[in-house]
Amino acid sequence: MKRQRYVALAREAVDPAVFAMPPLIAWSEYAGLLQGADWPDIDALNARRCHDAIPHFAAQDRVLLDDDLHYEQRIAERGIIATRERNWHDLFNALVWLRYPALKQALNRRQVEEIARMGPRERSRPQCAMTHFDEAGVIVRVADPSLLARWDAHDWHGLFWRERAAWQDGRIDVAVFGHALLEHALTPGKLLVGKALVVVADAATAWEPIVAGLAQRVTSGALLRDPLELRPLPLSGIPGWHPDNGDEAFHRQAPCYQPRRPGRAYPPPWVLPEAAASAAVPTPTVARIAR
Repeated sequence: MKRQRYVALAREAVDPAVFAMPPLIAWSEYAGLLQGADWPDIDALNARRCHDAIPHFAAQDRVLLDDDLHYEQRIAERGIIATRERNWHDLFNALVWLRYPALKQALNRRQVEEIARMGPRERSRPQCAMTHFDEAGVIVRVADPSLLARWDAHDWHGLFWRERAAWQDGRIDVAVFGHALLEHALTPGKLLVGKALVVVADAATAWEPIVAGLAQRVTSGALLRDPLELRPLPLSGIPGWHPDNGDEAFHRQAPCYQPRRPGRAYPPPWVLPEAAASAAVPTPTVARIAR
């Protein structure tokens, strides 16, 4: 069955309540760009750039596209992010650039390297992995590595219901990176599933060193070499992320809770160096990533 393409709501049709719920509530610093009747213009986006190292946003029009560069090559060579105006997908992409510039630049460098190797028409497995993370990625900070056993087994009832408190007391937490996920969150009650990179770190660890470490590992090629590195995470199971998940029945029948495929295994999480001495990370039952 052909998957139906998601079409975001018109700006005036978006329920303002979605901006007060996860994941969009975490982006409230950009409320002036997200809410209200008027779309922000390109100048408003560029005004939020914190330093010149972040590429400029430019309206994606025929004049811009006449350079015949690939989207990623244009960022690397000209420092320009082609951005469609009055478009939710590209607006959220811009916000991710503003919040996570080092990680976005790491992805861009790797994408350009792969384009040079593969050509503009073919896509390598690293390119697919990076695109999946760019569109639907989440970063998960795990302070209690024992939770990974439930996740590895796709024991969603256990991870989100029996261990419900873990999502509320900091033993496991999530930051959304994928701009398509943020766009989908505009639709109230939509079941969201992220593609996760997992970091073992203390609950008090700030996101900045985690993101910086991931950016370094992406740049070096240690991460996102294959789409199967990414763990699916049904975000709608996290307390407060879906209006129905306060009822146990949701966690027994939610369509976004998929069983683990036979032979599927996940790589061990990255352990933040500061946490390495105290973290006891379970050894995966299958050492390699099943294809």
